[in-house]
Parts: sequence; C-alpha cells; structure tokens
Amino acid sequence: MTDFNNDSFRLDGKVAIVTGAGGRGNSIGRAYAVALANAGASVVVADLNGEGAQKVADEITGMGGKAVAVQVDITDTASAEAMAAAAEQAFGGIDILVNNAALMVEIVDKPLIQTDRARFDKGMAVNVWGAINCAQVVVPYLAKRGGGSIVNQVSAGAYPAQSFYGVTKIALHGATTTLATELGSQNIRVNAIGPGMTKSDAGLSLTPDDSPLVQAISARAPIQLRDTPDALCGALLLLVSEAGRWMTGQVLNIDGGWVMRG
Repeated sequence: MTDFNNDSFRLDGKVAIVTGAGGRGNSIGRAYAVALANAGASVVVADLNGEGAQKVADEITGMGGKAVAVQVDITDTASAEAMAAAAEQAFGGIDILVNNAALMVEIVDKPLIQTDRARFDKGMAVNVWGAINCAQVVVPYLAKRGGGSIVNQVSAGAYPAQSFYGVTKIALHGATTTLATELGSQNIRVNAIGPGMTKSDAGLSLTPDDSPLVQAISARAPIQLRDTPDALCGALLLLVSEAGRWMTGQVLNIDGGWVMRG
C-alpha cells in the first residue's frame, strides 16, 4: 500500500502532444501546453498555424521547459504521422495526447437546419475525425511505452447539443467512451474535458461578456460562469498523470456548474 502525495501529479519524463496549441493568442491549447511543461513533461506544440505553435514552444523553452513546435493538419493521416514521428525524434516517445484542436467560431454562425453537406463534412472532419485520426496514429507509440493517456476536448455546449458545434462535440464524447473501451487492455486511458464559456480569445470573440446568451446562462451557473483557460489545467493534469490512473471513459465538465450530470 502506498500513500497519495502531490508528486502523483508530476509528469517528469513524460512526453505530451497538444493539438491546437499554437493559435488564437490566449487559447486553451496554449494553457494546456504550458501546464504540462510546468508539471515536467516535454511538450510537442502542434497546430495548423506553424508560426503560432513555434511562439508557444519558444515561450515554454524560455521558461526552462522542453518543447518543440510542429505544424499539423489533424485531418490528414500523413501529417499526423509526421507529428508523432517528430515527437519520438525529439523526445524518444509519446505518453500523452491532448486532442484540443477544433473548429468553433467557424461553424456556429448558422443553424444546423441551414448547414450544407460541405460545412457538415468539414466540421465533423476536424472536430471528430481529427481526434480519432490522431489517436489512431499515436496509440502504437503509447502502447510501446506501456500505456498512456488521451484527453479529448468536448464542450458544455454538447449537453444538450443545441448547435452544429454541439453535435460535433457530443459525437466526440461518444468517440471518447468507445476508445476508452477499446484501448483499456493496452493500459491506455481515454477521457475528456468539457469546458464552459472560457475567457479565451476565441471564446470572448464568440460570446462577449455582455452578450444575451452569456447573461441568460449566467443565471444557471452556481458559481461564476466564466474563467480563464488555466482554470481547466487542474483537470488536465489529473487525467494525464498517475493521480488519475483509475479514470477512463469520463468527461469532466469544468464550467462553474453550468452542466451537472449524475
């Protein structure tokens, strides 16, 4: 029998990939990458925006952490394979995959009833297939290290889904529980985080604090409805560290109590 201590949250010697970690300035992906590095992990900052990824990687190395930047299109298998190979080349393997990259602002300006096939295919390709594609590519690397952790990014907007964006995220919830079931025998845990209305640059551009939607939902949240991206990082460290070793197939809603599920 061992006693719990805070070292269980440490990630020294671990290698993490965070997709969508280099775009939109004050982003959730950046917060995740920095938090993982601060916990001791070597981080692959991956983003379609290669310049943004490099900026975040430079920020981490400037703080004394370990990071490299990789430009990736998560919907393209060859690009995802190159991302995984770059992680192994830089740091010797992969232990953690954070599937954070997604479309949001780009797919919420029309109702689902007005969404055409091309728009639907693009949203599902990035928000659902992109995470599955990266998991398919990275799982052999995790298995080679004896197991690991995958964290998908869903959304409070999926419970219940009331937009096309929400539809993509509830689909990703389903992919999370399915992958958790399929990969448990390889000691690979798969969980998800469901952020609420986060004060990221993207979130604030979509729903500013004075918007009617924010005002309406605020009445439903037991504590403050909004918080900054770093408020999500405690949940992330739990899910990817030894501290969360008995957790798989779960969604942690970090949203001030907006979504409550029993």
